[in-house]
Amino acid sequence: MDFENLILHIRRSVVAMVEGAPKTEASLKDIPLDAQTAESLWAWRRLSPYPSPGDWVFASPHMKGRQPYWPGTLWRYYGKPALQRAKVTKQVSYHTFRHTFGTLLNANGENPKVVQELLRHASLKVTTDVYMQAVGPQKREAQSNLVKLVRKGAVLEIKPA
Repeated sequence: MDFENLILHIRRSVVAMVEGAPKTEASLKDIPLDAQTAESLWAWRRLSPYPSPGDWVFASPHMKGRQPYWPGTLWRYYGKPALQRAKVTKQVSYHTFRHTFGTLLNANGENPKVVQELLRHASLKVTTDVYMQAVGPQKREAQSNLVKLVRKGAVLEIKPA
């Protein structure tokens, strides 16, 4: 993590607790960090017994820092309690956050290519087909905008019956 420049560098990944290289070129791309997120990660790093630059961000003390926590462990100890505090009662998984992230960026009017890169997908098609959903107000506004555009150019003649 480059806290000075607010960038997270991806150099390795873990699948089924086996360390390896990220699976695609898109997976290797740096991730920009929001200042508030970077501050939280910096606080986590300061409390960690494994704060060296090459250490895992969420290093497992059970594995003496040689491996990160299992994703399920992080979800159980941090994700689910956060959902309970927020009074979220729906069934939510870690992956739900990726879908919500893409959908909210889309609802905010962000460029789909930017959304693709933030989600680190190799293909824009995956991003738009799987991770981005149009929300109700957006769909209504899009339809209304088209109706206004069409009606602007049309001269309506109403003939009495």
